Order: sequence, then C-alpha cells, then structure tokens
Amino acid sequence: MSAVNGHKPMGEVRDGKIHQPLDHFDSQNDETFPQRFFVNEAYWERPHGPVFLFIGGEGPISEFNVLAGHHVDMAEEHGALLVALEHRFYGESINEDGLETENLGDLSSQQALADVAEFHQYISDRFDLSDKNTWISFGGSYAGALSAWLRGKFPHLVYGAVASSAPVKAKLDFSTFNKVVGLSLADEDVGGSDKCVGDIWEAFAAVEAALFAGNATEVGKDFGCCEIPEDLGDQIELMQSLADIVMGTVEYNEEGGILTIEEMCVLCVYTHTIKDLSDTNLDSAYNGERQWYYQTCTEFGFFQTCEDASCPFSRMLTLQAKTDLCPEVFNVPQHSLPGHIAFTNKYYGGDHPNTDRVLYVNGDIDPWHELSVLEENLDKEDKDMAILIKGTSHCADMNPGGAADRPALKQARKAIERKVAKWLKEAAWKLMG
Repeated sequence: MSAVNGHKPMGEVRDGKIHQPLDHFDSQNDETFPQRFFVNEAYWERPHGPVFLFIGGEGPISEFNVLAGHHVDMAEEHGALLVALEHRFYGESINEDGLETENLGDLSSQQALADVAEFHQYISDRFDLSDKNTWISFGGSYAGALSAWLRGKFPHLVYGAVASSAPVKAKLDFSTFNKVVGLSLADEDVGGSDKCVGDIWEAFAAVEAALFAGNATEVGKDFGCCEIPEDLGDQIELMQSLADIVMGTVEYNEEGGILTIEEMCVLCVYTHTIKDLSDTNLDSAYNGERQWYYQTCTEFGFFQTCEDASCPFSRMLTLQAKTDLCPEVFNVPQHSLPGHIAFTNKYYGGDHPNTDRVLYVNGDIDPWHELSVLEENLDKEDKDMAILIKGTSHCADMNPGGAADRPALKQARKAIERKVAKWLKEAAWKLMG
C-alpha cells in the first residue's frame, strides 16, 4: 500500500504502549492498562512541524493508520508528525480481565478523551514538543465524534479537529438509520431504484412468512444457520444478520464493502447472539463487538430499529428486541437507557456541541449523518464548518484519493485540505503575534 501510494516505507513507523490509569477520575485507584499507539516520523519537519493525531474508535488500530489515508497525504504536505492512539478496551489496549462485566465500567468516551490528553503529554515529552507544534485531530465514525469532543473538552490540546461521519448526538431509537438506508437504495444516482427497495422488502417479507408458517428448518438450511432458528430470539437475530448485509452495503457503498448498492440491486436478492456478546475471551473479542454493545447500552443507544413504514427490512427488529440484550448481557437495566443517553447529550451537546474549529464531514447516503452536525455555526468567531458530500458513504473522505472518486468527494477533500492549511497558518500567526 505504501509503495502504491508513493509514501515512505514502513521502516519509519514505530509502535509502543503506554500505561494509562484505568480510572482518570479516581485518584485513589492506581490500576493501569496498556494502551497501544503508532508513530510515523517520515514527514515530520523537526522541531516545530505540526502533529496529526489519528484517534482510534471501536476496533483495533494498525500501522496503516499512520501510513495511509487523507490525513497522511496532508501530513506529507505540511511536514507533520503522525501519531495514532488505540481506544481503551479495544484491540490490544486492554487488561487480561478487561472484558469481564464488572470491569467494563472503566470503558467510556469520557475516559477515552482523558487517555488522549495523557497521550498528548507523553508524545510532547518524548519528542520535546512545545506550543510551536500545532496539533490537529482526526477521526471517523465514533472516533470522529471523539475528535470533535476532544476539541470541545480539551481545546488547549488540539488547535482544530476533523470529524468524519461523526454521530455526536446519542439517540436511543435510531430508526432514521434505516430510513436513510431505504432512501439510498432508491437513489438512482448511486445505482439504486424504487424496484430495488421493493424487491428487498418482498425478500424480507418472504423470510418472515416462512418463519411464521413454521418452516424454520428450511429457512435455517437456506441461510446456512448453525442452528435451526426456532425460537423468536434466534429468528430476530437471523433477520438482523440479513439486514446487516444490506445496511453495510449502503453505509460503505463504493468504499471497500463486499457489494455496492448498484451490485446488490442487480442481484436483488447468524448471529449476534447472547453467547457471542457474553464472550470475555480477548482473542475472540478482538473485533470489539462486546465492548461496543456495552457502550451503546451505557452511553449512546444507536439501536437501529425497523418499526416504521420507511424501513425496508423486517418489523421484528424492534427497540425492545435490541435493548433486551443490555440487562441480559451487561446487567444494565432497560429503564436506565434513556437517562444514559440524555447525560451523553447534555455532557457533549448533542448535535449542537459546544465546539469551534471543528470540521464535520458527512456523506449524504451514510445513515450516520442524521446524528452529526450538518450546519455551520455562523455565530462563532472560529466557527465550526460542515461539509455534506453528495452520493458518498461512511468516512469516504478519510481514504486516499482515487481516480474513480465522485467529483463531490474530490471537492470535499480539497475543502478539508484548505481548512487544515488555514488552521496551521492561523496557529503560526498567533504564535508570532
């Protein structure tokens, strides 16, 4: 990948681990956990070049987070030091017993932001940085929200933040996710059609009808289920797994998914189980599924339901079915969920966050744009900026540019580059003044 993109070789990349406090907010607790990071000095113009911070989200990071991507292209242009920090409790940044339910209480976005603040100090000390080294943070999806929140909660640490596909507003019943999926599947500009939506609806209705008619054995064989989906819970999980295929196709259209919307619409066409989510083995939980579901129960919601007419999937995908897992797997009472989500929005500001110098970037066929910032705040001197890219999907702007990219995506990347360059110039001017 490095050779193809014309970047310097991987020999410039180093990884390491720092020991972070398990609880930044309890001075009596001296427990720690190892947090993984990567550093790429290949483009850094010592000693005063800027620092580009890639924030990890709900999964492991790798060396490619400091080797490839739009932020790496900009780092090469501006002589920046590239650093990436893995999110606590994901990937290798976790203690042996970290996934036990009683230990998940230390997994939160607030603790994660405090981790970044500690990491900022660690990198500053290690590389002898000063206020002449301007920091810009980058993140996508949940990590995009963290990038924005870092600027809001720790504005003295990062001068500006790029927040790609960032769902900054927590929401219990995220039914609009599947509404956007349906609209995107009908969008002819990205290969969809009304017929495609109708075919998908009929396909889900046919599977539901077969299950309700008592043909669970045949349905299980058709879809290669490990077990016959005889009880309601298994049937709901089967319908969710089928919906996930379509939802993932829309969310990552033309950005590396198994299918594009156009390919799936031509085709027309187990399981998120309690056992899987209850598995505390670090190897099997490396993808972060258990950890992320815990955060949805305790902070964000984001439950993608299908209870209204705009959803093209099964009506079995209810809010009740989604939230049943919170008490069953994590002992988080269902009645506590609205309070958790209300606190998150009060703490961070929802889709009107108290931030400035944050660039919110979204694609209009990405369902997550419904929970992001879509309008610029013109009342602020250092106002936030919002870019909504027509016809593009989740975090598309973060990838390196390609010849096949849509014109709107190319224009958006240019706008991001202009904004980052402007921030760096402004920071330099302020230091001179």
